[in-house]
Amino acid sequence: MKLGKILSTLFFWIVGIVTIAPFVVIAGVSVNERKSLTFPPEGFNLGWYGDLFLDAEWREPLMTSLTIAICASLLAVLIAFPVAWFNWRYRTGFGKLVAGLGAMPFLLPPVITAMGFLTFFIILGYYGEFWTVVVAHAIFLVTLPLVSLSLGFEDIDTSLVEASRSMGASETTVLRTVVLPMIRPYVISGFCFVFVISLNEYIIAVMTVGAVFETLPMKIFNALRYGYTPVMAAASVVFVASTVLIFSLVAAFSDLPKLLGARSK
Repeated sequence: MKLGKILSTLFFWIVGIVTIAPFVVIAGVSVNERKSLTFPPEGFNLGWYGDLFLDAEWREPLMTSLTIAICASLLAVLIAFPVAWFNWRYRTGFGKLVAGLGAMPFLLPPVITAMGFLTFFIILGYYGEFWTVVVAHAIFLVTLPLVSLSLGFEDIDTSLVEASRSMGASETTVLRTVVLPMIRPYVISGFCFVFVISLNEYIIAVMTVGAVFETLPMKIFNALRYGYTPVMAAASVVFVASTVLIFSLVAAFSDLPKLLGARSK
């Protein structure tokens, strides 16, 4: 038994080291004094992070990625909310069918989904429009807030809903004063899930607006054509740090295991 515990601990240490090692290397490269991707770093220079936020060649793709991620997250939540609410409120076969269809884009390989969006927008004559990548990301990632909100609706205390209805509250009032406060953490978590993935997404973005706009992931890949720079590593560190920060805040102000699907015993 003692040997099993030792082996289990050793296994998790190995997994942890293997998982964190690439990030340690990237973080080291991002502070390299020289303009090269060498590790261990030669000297110490945080100027590459300044270039990421101050140099227009990097700042503009960063702002584009942030704008797309925020808009796509809002749109995905706006699509997922009525579907999850309808499925919870009426529990019809049609509602379950729509919820199932909402999960379909995320289950397909991203390259297939990206090719579908590319063909669709070219046929309509809207290829390269900024809003096309927002719509594409929202549809592709709508599964995340749909699952999160569905969990939230299922966790609602129906006795409170019935009590408010018995006191004469309309469906709109029940939704606004009872339902929304109870599922707010699930709305926020769904938004965060979409935001993080949209911010890092490359394939769909390059297929829909790659010839017109440049997101930060596109900029990183395009920069590889002209040589290596620690700014790419700095961008990667910012991506990881922002992801950790966002989900740390979600965990701090709500029940993260429940938001991820864990049920209370």
